[in-house]
Amino acid sequence: MATHAYYVPPVNLMGRGCIQEASKMIQDMGIRKALVVSDRPLIASGVTEQVLSILRKSGLDYIVYDDVQPNPTCQNVHDGLQVYQEHGCDAIISIGGGSPQDAAKAIGIVATNGGHIRDYEGLHQSQHKSVPLVAFNTTAGTSSEVTINYVITDEERKVKMVMVDKNSLVSLSVNDPELMLSKPSSLTAATGMDALTHAVEAMVTPGGFTVTSATAAAAVELIFEYLPRAVRDGGDLEAREHMTYACFLGGIAFNNAGLGYVHAMAHQLGGVYDLPHGVCNAMLLPYVEEMNAKHVPGKFRHIAKAIGMNVQGKSDEQCSEYVIEAIRQLSKEVGIPEKLSELGVNDLDIELLADNAMKDACAPGNPYQPSKDEVMELFRKII
Repeated sequence: MATHAYYVPPVNLMGRGCIQEASKMIQDMGIRKALVVSDRPLIASGVTEQVLSILRKSGLDYIVYDDVQPNPTCQNVHDGLQVYQEHGCDAIISIGGGSPQDAAKAIGIVATNGGHIRDYEGLHQSQHKSVPLVAFNTTAGTSSEVTINYVITDEERKVKMVMVDKNSLVSLSVNDPELMLSKPSSLTAATGMDALTHAVEAMVTPGGFTVTSATAAAAVELIFEYLPRAVRDGGDLEAREHMTYACFLGGIAFNNAGLGYVHAMAHQLGGVYDLPHGVCNAMLLPYVEEMNAKHVPGKFRHIAKAIGMNVQGKSDEQCSEYVIEAIRQLSKEVGIPEKLSELGVNDLDIELLADNAMKDACAPGNPYQPSKDEVMELFRKII
């Protein structure tokens, strides 16, 4: 029998109002001064302040770094590290979606390991555990707050570097749906489809096993039921809460099973065009899984069942067709664009995008390894 390593943060707070419980846990960690990593839109929206007010009440000293880009860059990481070091910080608190979370994890790794963030591209490249990390999540999508993955854009190479590193795992994650109520529908849709991509890829990858498949299936079921509601009404707290659970479940699934070519290709679109990661995933997902279904149709039966199909008496091919059509319909319902050309992508960069996708750390997790021509054709289908 195969053995499996299973990574998940030691403590994960979930549910309405759980940020109130986080302050006592942070106090117990003995943090002297924290670098708070966030971004300017979150500062402007008042969401960051909701967390900062709790930190102040607990008496925690902190300094804020809020210059994180939507696709965080090497410059962001090293600028944040400079603030961390100059102010004598001994821990990092991230407030945001995937962008601040990834930047914070990268800063923490370089703080304890030295060098440049480029040194840590790939699998488990660091020697030492990050500084203590506390992650307040504000979107139900990326799951960066619970995974050993983070992604940083190398602005010189125009490549999104994927780091998979057990030393980047946070000490405490906080998923409070009340921090997500102000999110616009477009961001809710993009991050929700990102969560769906995590779950689907975790169920299709050869790296999946019973535990990851179970949590991924639960995520799929919740997303199909609650994402349209959260997009229609951002104040629907029940929908928001269930999407935080879906985000968590999908996150711990792919964290331990792996991803595939949806992410491998989406990372390149983000690196070259600086596009929203969740939107890229959503647009690629049905096309990549259509390709995968030709090679591993049996992987889609469990997904179809999670979406709501009565799979009794149905062939694997019928199940995979059902899944792919359901994904397309959900994307359409929540307002995901249909073509990359709407976002400024043109076919001049397709060869570069394909070359880099095939080198991406997520590519080996796909159940089928396509040729360069096949990857280029997949990109062309959505341009």
